[in-house]
Amino acid sequence: MNFRDIFSLAFRSVTASRLRTSLTVAIIALGITAIVGIFTAIDSLKNGIFDSFSAMGANGFMIRNREMNVRIGGGGGSGATKGTASKKRVKTSNKNKVITFQEAMDFKKRFDFPSMVSIWYRPGSVTVYSGSKKTNPNIAVIGGDENYLKYTNYDLQAGRDFNEADMESARNVAIIGPDIAKKLFGEEMRNVVGSPIRLGNVRYRVIGVLTSKGSSNLFSPDNIVITTVTNVRRVFNRPNASYNINVSINDPKMMDAGIGEATGLLRIIRHIGMDEESNFYITKNDSIAEMLFNSLAFVTIAAIVIGAITLIGSAIGLMNIMLVSVAERTREIGVSKALGATSKTIRTQFLYEAIIISVLGGFVGVFFGMLVGNVVSLILKTSFVVPWLWIGIGVGLCAIVGLLSGILPAIKASKLDPIQALRFE
Repeated sequence: MNFRDIFSLAFRSVTASRLRTSLTVAIIALGITAIVGIFTAIDSLKNGIFDSFSAMGANGFMIRNREMNVRIGGGGGSGATKGTASKKRVKTSNKNKVITFQEAMDFKKRFDFPSMVSIWYRPGSVTVYSGSKKTNPNIAVIGGDENYLKYTNYDLQAGRDFNEADMESARNVAIIGPDIAKKLFGEEMRNVVGSPIRLGNVRYRVIGVLTSKGSSNLFSPDNIVITTVTNVRRVFNRPNASYNINVSINDPKMMDAGIGEATGLLRIIRHIGMDEESNFYITKNDSIAEMLFNSLAFVTIAAIVIGAITLIGSAIGLMNIMLVSVAERTREIGVSKALGATSKTIRTQFLYEAIIISVLGGFVGVFFGMLVGNVVSLILKTSFVVPWLWIGIGVGLCAIVGLLSGILPAIKASKLDPIQALRFE
């Protein structure tokens, strides 16, 4: 018998036992759904991270008083200070010491490298009120300067940005995200600019509404309130507040030079001696995204382990069902051999049956895994992910599982004695 005849016979045998085939396909599909679903979700998360940080550009960096796991340049014990530490003991200079408002503003005034500097601070979250309407109590409040919207790549769909008078007077003006505007003023967002709102118990006047970030909402940028950093310092005063400094270098090729210049200037401003470590950390924007990508490696490893366990279970289940099929079709096998079918033909037929069932389960699992994984895409509002690589891997794994699971039943079926098989009841 040629390949076409054997395959046709195997396919008819598979479709004849619909209940058994359906159960086996479901077992295989469950395993593949888990694998493809997890990896699709990971790809969706990566897309969300990429969208969120690409808006800031690869030519920017952030200065903080605390480490973000990924550090370069001015980090304590890193960059230029690392060589000093290897030769002699380096003194500790108040590790994690806060960056005060005065230090941040002094840096902004004195940093004359071709760049844009933005100062910001997040005091916490509040409930925003407008008349009888209010939001959830998890609205992030951010105090920024006149460059904050430019640095974070926000656009205004209505109103204006902060001006020098807003910064100097620290008056109660706010720019709100579109989600807040819709919540408080309706879907059409009429008469938002100029309207009064309350952040907690403090009254503010809305001067602008942000344009929706759309797909870049890993950190809910449409659900924030931005006021001036000077206002935040006055209204939400925190004794140990540490301000963040964002720097966007005009020429990406000058990034390292800019980081070196910023490190030296801030060390001078914070009065750090030559024999002392830097007590601040400089992190590139693309390093933050890379750090988040690396953190997903643990999820990837867990997915591989879960997938391996599931596939092993699926292989065992498929092999057991195929063995049961051999026992149930003993007489059929005897008839086939009596009509001239060779042991090789019987063995090939059962291998084809196992592979057909496994691959069917793979296709079903890939489909549902893709749907389940893209739930993350819906949540993050990123583009729909079609994981072609994992689709191919999933179907290929199913073919391998079917082949391995069908070997033992196929050999058992091919070795049946035709006379004994014909007598089997």
